Amino acid sequence: MTSSDLLATFVLAVVGPTAVGKTVLADRLAMRLDGEIVSADSMQVYRGMNIGTAKPPEAERPVAYHCIDLAEPNESFSAALFQRAGRAAIAEIASREKLPIVVGGTGLYVRALLDRMEFPRGEQAGSPARARYEAIAAEQGGTALHDLLAQRDPASAAAIHPNNTRRVIRALEMADGGVSYAAQLAGFSARESVCDARYIGLTMPREALYARIDARVDAMMAAGLLGEVEQLLAAGFRDALTAAAAIGYKEFVPVIEEGEDLDTAIAAVKQASRRYAKRQLSWFRSDPRVTWIDVGDHHVDDTANAALDALDLSES
Repeated sequence: MTSSDLLATFVLAVVGPTAVGKTVLADRLAMRLDGEIVSADSMQVYRGMNIGTAKPPEAERPVAYHCIDLAEPNESFSAALFQRAGRAAIAEIASREKLPIVVGGTGLYVRALLDRMEFPRGEQAGSPARARYEAIAAEQGGTALHDLLAQRDPASAAAIHPNNTRRVIRALEMADGGVSYAAQLAGFSARESVCDARYIGLTMPREALYARIDARVDAMMAAGLLGEVEQLLAAGFRDALTAAAAIGYKEFVPVIEEGEDLDTAIAAVKQASRRYAKRQLSWFRSDPRVTWIDVGDHHVDDTANAALDALDLSES
């Protein structure tokens, strides 16, 4: 799905930090505007990671959802792969004259989907190029890999720390495709939409948001999050669960495997989630296209009305 195919497509995006109420609002807007949801969450793409990613149960989805359960937890998944899947979903939704509503807190995924961003062809799970560069890193070390990048693209090598092997590999893949990582990085702040996108951002006072995050984690525990982690470990997905991005999973692995304190792990999840929410807010607040709504204690219908008014959208 090319960006030119989406130029005339109207898309609504609901963004903001975790636990602020994006999904509830998106569902309500989808029901009122005859829309369907495109999830832009880098963890909801994984099958079996349900409770810890706040993935809405299928029986509780009032409209169709897209771009969830796309990969197994041990499969590599990237913004490039999401871009293809998400844009195909948007085109399919629009072809049925329904409104695509993008909802999520993964800023890079939202931008990859709705902005002009080019990715190297090699940036995909299991590609020969990636395997070759990973082998160099394993056999010769990250410094050798960084030296290779310095020979091929000095500007990109200067922009990436030699220890950041994953990013060095990405830059080499981009060089294979004739794209400079440094040039893309320099233009990253330039936002060029590939469709008629309108953005609603949800926020609330920090203490209220943190309280909501804590309550959500407690609800996840009550819903069986620890058991979900146990099932995923039993299925052989330990490496995926201990990845840096796996908030709500990695903290419980030592509890299950080593008998560490459960309450300490729960507190760690809450703290990591609060820090993540802060990063999300920083990301989305840097985008001037976002119209912000303070959720406060408002009912979802009030927030929906405020969103429709702010964007001058009718429900006809």
